[in-house]
Amino acid sequence: MRTHRKYLVLFAAPALVLAACSSGPDQPDTVAGQFADALNRDDVAAAAALTDDPALASAVLGKLYDGLGKEVRFDVRSIEKNTFTLAATWKLGKDGKSEWTYTTVGTASDNGGWKVKWNPDTVAPGLGAGPLTYSPVYPQPARILDASGGDLMTQQVVTLVNVSPGADTAALAALLGPLDPSITAASLHSDLAAAQGKPITPISLRDADLAPIQAQLAAIAGVTLAPQTRLLVTDKTLAAPTLSGLTELWQQHADANAGWAVRAQTKDGTQRVGGQDPKPTTDIATTLDIDLQHAAEAALAPITQPATIVALQPSTGNVVAMAQNNAADGQGPIALTGLYPPGSTFKTVTVSAALQAGTVTPDTVLPCPGEANIEGRKIPNDNNFDLGQVPLHTAFARSCNTTMGALAVKLPADALTNAAAQLGLGVDYVTPGLTTVTGKVPPAETPAQRVEWAIGQGQVTATPFGMALVAASIARGSVPNPAIVKGMPGTPDRTPSPLPATVADQVKAMMRETVTNGTATQLRDIPGLLGKTGTAEFIDDKHAHGWFVGIAGDLAFAVFVNDANSSGPAVEAAGRMLRAGR
Repeated sequence: MRTHRKYLVLFAAPALVLAACSSGPDQPDTVAGQFADALNRDDVAAAAALTDDPALASAVLGKLYDGLGKEVRFDVRSIEKNTFTLAATWKLGKDGKSEWTYTTVGTASDNGGWKVKWNPDTVAPGLGAGPLTYSPVYPQPARILDASGGDLMTQQVVTLVNVSPGADTAALAALLGPLDPSITAASLHSDLAAAQGKPITPISLRDADLAPIQAQLAAIAGVTLAPQTRLLVTDKTLAAPTLSGLTELWQQHADANAGWAVRAQTKDGTQRVGGQDPKPTTDIATTLDIDLQHAAEAALAPITQPATIVALQPSTGNVVAMAQNNAADGQGPIALTGLYPPGSTFKTVTVSAALQAGTVTPDTVLPCPGEANIEGRKIPNDNNFDLGQVPLHTAFARSCNTTMGALAVKLPADALTNAAAQLGLGVDYVTPGLTTVTGKVPPAETPAQRVEWAIGQGQVTATPFGMALVAASIARGSVPNPAIVKGMPGTPDRTPSPLPATVADQVKAMMRETVTNGTATQLRDIPGLLGKTGTAEFIDDKHAHGWFVGIAGDLAFAVFVNDANSSGPAVEAAGRMLRAGR
């Protein structure tokens, strides 16, 4: 509710004061002030009653507030005889940041009582020409570019296919089914029934898809085509919810640079009566490597379960690929925000914590039994494999759960939490164009919890983005601030202590052995590749996610496959992606 003010009326000369005093209580300054006050209260009836044509004034003023809103202040600035100056400031738009300020001139007359002579232009310039409306005016749309400068996303025309009850769903499905197999006569009928008499929009079509069937669609009774503009990827095969952050950033830039206009709706069209021109925008240059993005998308295509790949450049923190298959897209941007147990890929954190504690070195010989009962927690290796006594680096490469559990149980409660943060896991970032979560690694208060945490189970969770950041941090030796827009890195909510250089090198050597002589030997044809496999159980230990994190030169990545039951599909996807560029 606005607070309404009383306005001070200024008089131009003593003669006006005398004239006013001789005019009684309805003198011109009083009726003008009352008129302004009624307008400030948005009281159409009261304002109209103060004019010499209440019916017409009421009709025009009602439409004025409908078109411009009610955030306005009117003030009588001066009166000269029967003429007054009215100053107005409107706060326009949803945030009220567009400000329209003007002054107008009105007159009052005494015809059996003082009234404001009704003239729409006394209230607002151009109002006499027709109803006024406000709208933002956007600049020339910016483009979103890939790392090479090519078009990644541009504003394009799409056409909404709107379907009303009674439309021929069979004919419609025959036209739309080839474009989207999920659209059938049955699905359309079901969606219309659920809409309870309202139209539905089963699909939006780009021009290339619309053109061959536009005439047939338009000929179906109950089908209307509504074109509109949207920001879309130029290659529709790359459309994914992971790009929504870039769409939001693009809209923020467009809104920040937008101008505005107040237009009179005349019988001959619109006439601009006030406004501000938009400011030019600049294109948004992203860090996405389009060739790697395509390779990652293709690597995931054969997988039926939701699957993702996130890849970063360790030297810069730039996100160079973030791919999801169709099954993952249906669940949202899980590559960036989906939290899952990371399984044995978390052993990169466990060995880092153990090495920093100084209790072991990579060559320390440790037991790797097929199964162990550690502090009441029974923990097996995959298929209960037993390596006997082996160096730590071998236990890591072969992914010995029993070895890692025994190591972690001797660590302080917050050791894994701190070591994870050194690799970016558990750190939150505010990154322009990117909405992410890394993971959660709470302190392990009991020995049994430390056993669980050591193998990436229990309350430890990570996103594919978070595990890609872990790999990038190991490669770099410190956590890089991620970026998807060039020159706009993310800001962390905290800055953990750096990873000791010797520890980073030791973990990298173990990851190399994982590929050459461990659980990822199917990738050893890829020169210099470092990696760590992971299988993470969930739902009463009868299902398991598959993971693989890797480092290949200045590329760090994480592959995640939901409910894969082993790391195999993730490892194979990594191989397809890496071999595509060779």
